[in-house]
Amino acid sequence: MDILRTSLVGLFFGTFGTTIGGVIGVLLKKNSDKFLSFILSFASGLMMAIICFDLIPEALDISSISIALTGIIVGIIAMIFCDILVEKKFNNKKIEELHKNSNKNHSLLKTGIVVSIGLAIHNFPEGLAIGSGFGASIKLGLSLAIAICLHDIPEGVSMAVPMKNGGMSKLRVILYVVLSGVTTGVGAFFGAILGKISVTVISICLSFAAGAMLYIVSGELIPESNKLYNGRMSAIGNMFGFLLGILAMNL
Repeated sequence: MDILRTSLVGLFFGTFGTTIGGVIGVLLKKNSDKFLSFILSFASGLMMAIICFDLIPEALDISSISIALTGIIVGIIAMIFCDILVEKKFNNKKIEELHKNSNKNHSLLKTGIVVSIGLAIHNFPEGLAIGSGFGASIKLGLSLAIAICLHDIPEGVSMAVPMKNGGMSKLRVILYVVLSGVTTGVGAFFGAILGKISVTVISICLSFAAGAMLYIVSGELIPESNKLYNGRMSAIGNMFGFLLGILAMNL
């Protein structure tokens, strides 16, 4: 598949999933911590299925374990660095100028904005995985695109709900949600270009994406899910997402 088509596929699946999730989040009347915990854990289960059954096995098939491990470690370090930058930028008083309602609303709005930036950052390696996945095989590229689209839905919900409850207008919420998915298309573009260089580069791209996703799951989604609701629903969401991810991988 050519670079333009691969980029468009990444852009479509990346924005479609987050937009659907954003619309659901905006239309929801009641949002409980239990529900949000389920959504986040569901997303983490889907991502773990992608990591375990597609990204890492494919990276190992076309290259050595040392290259795959290097890519995973670099992906983890890159996401830690991005996480630190986001925290530094938004743990200040700039957001107070954007919203002057109650402290609770301010906190929710801040959470939503930070989540949207975090998702925009992590959607790039997902696009990278799609682009380099098509370099390995069309089946891998499509299965990754579908799985990533599915897990972007609950992420769109987790982004839209705090922004809506923080006082942001519905149209602006949807705009931010759509913009966060655009980076998937950008990542797919670069992944397609890099994938044409050699199979080793494809392996590095796939394992880099796996490392980035692994950090997001273990360092953000699961801890946040347990903070919101430390009960069975988060575990059920995680397992359900994992099983659905396996199904998506084998469509």
